[in-house]
Amino acid sequence: MIIDGKKLSLEILEKIKAEVEALSFTPIFCDVLIGDDPASVQYVGMKARKAEKVSIHFHPANFPSNITTEELIEEIKKLNKIENMCGIIVQLPLPLHLDKQMVLDTIDPRLDVDCLGTITSQRFYSGKSEIGFPTALACMQLLNSLNLNLSDKKIVVLGQGMLVGKPVTALLKFQGLNPDIITNQTPNKTELIKDADIIISGMGQGKYIRGDMIKSGAILIDAGTSEYGSGIVGDVDLESVKDIAGFVSPVPGGVGPVTVAMLLNNVLKIATSPTCG
Repeated sequence: MIIDGKKLSLEILEKIKAEVEALSFTPIFCDVLIGDDPASVQYVGMKARKAEKVSIHFHPANFPSNITTEELIEEIKKLNKIENMCGIIVQLPLPLHLDKQMVLDTIDPRLDVDCLGTITSQRFYSGKSEIGFPTALACMQLLNSLNLNLSDKKIVVLGQGMLVGKPVTALLKFQGLNPDIITNQTPNKTELIKDADIIISGMGQGKYIRGDMIKSGAILIDAGTSEYGSGIVGDVDLESVKDIAGFVSPVPGGVGPVTVAMLLNNVLKIATSPTCG
């Protein structure tokens, strides 16, 4: 059965909108855009529309691709000081001449809703943060929407990337679960995948997981994206697994829409904290 990420996203956004409209002020969210890469421009525009739909004001911050690291840092410092600002992210990837981590670390940790700054990331992994990595949170929302008892499930996480694998593993461990981690160096990956009740994948290897690799009834949360032919596909070969898997999140339409919802939920959490408003 397909897990409908679009439907789940709408449910989350409706709850966010109700809570935002109950606030005494209008929270502001900013996605910093450098240059005019079509994919980045489209993605920022989509997040802007979603934010406005839930009554979060979107603050545009677009800068030319030849901006220097020092200039961009000064611009972000200005954004940090805007009244009622409750979330700032930087649209990635950045032009190669910019120091990405230095730029990300300039975002006030109280406003770092992508969790990519050093301080915010450390808080997350220490279990002391109210917010988290949006894509990892989206994976857990999709999994939790199935209302399963995870304690008796064999869970594997494919990949240990910064946005999905590593933070998803942490979220599972925060719940007292002990997932198996699969990387390129894992010697018995085939056996682990075949034996898994739940597979969460963020490798970015198009159609890597096929029907003959999984057990009947396995649950697949696919957070991978990669170009394949003329389109974007996930790590799971959807056609191959659809009659074998118990549940599978599609790409597109699965983790992606929920990620945006969880990003805006992070903004809401900051808006309802003592540090904002």
